[in-house]
Amino acid sequence: MTMQAEYMVPAPSLEQVRSLAGVTVLEFGTPWCGFCQMAQPGLEEALSRHHDVHHLKIEDGPGRRLGRAFRVKLWPTLVFLQDGEEVARLVRPASGEAIQQTLERVAA
Repeated sequence: MTMQAEYMVPAPSLEQVRSLAGVTVLEFGTPWCGFCQMAQPGLEEALSRHHDVHHLKIEDGPGRRLGRAFRVKLWPTLVFLQDGEEVARLVRPASGEAIQQTLERVAA
């Protein structure tokens, strides 16, 4: 699957996310977040190597239920799911390499 370019508003429900099969990366952030913008090239490169990984780019903020359900505090937060269950997390990833290594470990 290709990288999702736009943030989802509204976000899917927790039940919808928990029902996803396979590997999914939830990316929590906002379009105006500088840290989120800096993470995009590394995330795009990592996802381009894993076509079977789903990517959901979810706009987060106060009162956003899905972000609260995953205890998101800083952006971007990448939550890696396997069949709807969290198996890894990166908060403000420092490099595309960190994202790639985590995806390789989760997708193995």
